[in-house]
Order: sequence, then C-alpha cells, then structure tokens
Amino acid sequence: MASLPSTSGNVGAPALVHERGISNYLDLIRLTPLLERTPGRPDIKIGLIDGPVALNHPDLATQNIREAPGEFAGACALSRSAACKHGTFVAGILLAKRGSAAPAICPGCSLLVRPVFREIDSTNGQMPSATPLQLASAIVETIDAGARILNLSASLVQPSAKGESELESALNYAARRSVIVIAAAGNQGVVGSSAITRHPWVIPIAACDRLGRPLGQTNLGSSISRRGLLAPGESITSLGSDAQPITLGGTSVAAPFVTGTVALLWSEFHNSPAGELLLAVRGTQKPNRMAIAPPLLDAWSAYQFMVSRRLIGKH
Repeated sequence: MASLPSTSGNVGAPALVHERGISNYLDLIRLTPLLERTPGRPDIKIGLIDGPVALNHPDLATQNIREAPGEFAGACALSRSAACKHGTFVAGILLAKRGSAAPAICPGCSLLVRPVFREIDSTNGQMPSATPLQLASAIVETIDAGARILNLSASLVQPSAKGESELESALNYAARRSVIVIAAAGNQGVVGSSAITRHPWVIPIAACDRLGRPLGQTNLGSSISRRGLLAPGESITSLGSDAQPITLGGTSVAAPFVTGTVALLWSEFHNSPAGELLLAVRGTQKPNRMAIAPPLLDAWSAYQFMVSRRLIGKH
C-alpha cells in the first residue's frame, strides 16, 4: 500500500519572507534568487497527489487551485484529519501567498489537487493509506487533467507484483507525456528502493537537515543517489488546515521544495523540454556509483544551466 511518509516535528531565503524564519533553508538550496525572479506562471500546472487541501485557507493562492477528477474530493471535509493536514501543508509550501508562514515557492503556478488518501480523524492515531493501484490511477488521472509536474509525497508500503506493475505503467505514461515526477523517498531510514524511486523518469527526494546532511529517517540507496536530490526536511513550517501554521519534517516535506523549483524554472523557460529540466535540476556531475545519498538541490545552478543552454542555442 501507499501511505503518507511519517512526518516529524523555520527555514529558507528571500528578504520577502526572511522575517518568517524561512530564509536559511531557501538559501541552503540557493532558491532565493529564483523566488525573487518569478512567482511562477499559471500555465505551469502542478499535480498534488496527496491528501485533500483546506481550500478556504486565507493564506493559499486559491485562485490558482482546482480539483482534479478522482476518487476523493479535493477539498477537506474533516480539517483535523491527517490527510487534510498533510495535503494543506504541502500545498502551502508550493502555493501559499508570499509573506505567509509557508515557503510559498510558486504561488503564480496552478495546482491540481488529486487526493489519494481517505480522510480519517487523526485523533485515532491512524495514518491514511492507499493501494498502489489507487496511486497509479491518481498519476494517470492527474496527467490527463493537465498536470505538467507531479508532486508525490507518499511512500510505498506492502508492495505487490500487480501493484508495482501498474505503478510502472503509470510512470511510463508520465514519461511519454513529458510530465516530471518528484517523489518522496520515504522515511523508514532504510537503504533500498521502490517501484517509484527506481523508475528512471522519477526524481526521488531524500530529506536533509539545516546543514544539508541526510536525516537519519530518510531512505537512501543507489537509485536515489543517481537520480535524486536532497532537499530541506527538518522542522519546516507551512500552513495548517485550521489556519494556524504547523511544523513538520521528512521526505514528503522535502519533495515540494524540488517540485516548486522545477515549476519556477519551467515558468522562466516555458518552452524547454522536460528532459532539459530534469538534467538541469539533477545536475550534470557524474554520480558516484558507490554513493547512497543524492546531491543537495542547487536551484540557482539549475537556473544558470538553463541560461547557458539558451546562450549556446543562439550561436
């Protein structure tokens, strides 16, 4: 089954949110100058495959958020549910209004909310889960709804041969449609891979601390090292479903930092092919075949790479 990676619980970059304590983390991954260049473009549609979102939250750029067709409604029905809290938190990292308590990376982009987790009252201690088949369906349906980037903040538990086959097929569909997939590596603290993190089209995301070091809980492995990235995942503050900020950690928190970076880059270079964006974000250095930890996201280097490709194309 697929589940929300367990989360633990102010970080980041530009002067516009410095007073919120976000700037250290955003500076760590050199995202600040890219944030200052653009809030994103509405034609860059991010598919959020997660929990539902508190669409009435005053700090969300709700004019750019819509529900994608699917099994569950995109708007929260139970604000105290773990699924609602998680979906709203991740949505806040991506599409909160600038100046809010959240990182607010890409408020000018569009968000397609496609919940894959059923809402459960979080007071009973249960974390929401979904089958690999449900996850595969969500991937295909969100792509068909127009998403150009997918943020998948869910890890796989209890995988099955049929479920993995369906997921591989869905991820192959993303590759054929040139939809970039960013996925949380998981928080079991193990070395290994899943049908998601080992797929060559996916960017698997491990979580790091304030100094850029992998967290002890983050999953690592050779496929994560070769094709993935480290992103901030320690004590991140974003929007809570009851209008109060909350602080969480883990790989599902780290993934939207990369998703937001890709969205901003695609906003700046909107005619670029997906493969070029993948190359820019992953970096061009040859990976260490023996490593299990991926490199740290460097948003500004990715931007400079894209600029250099444009300059080369002019000669």
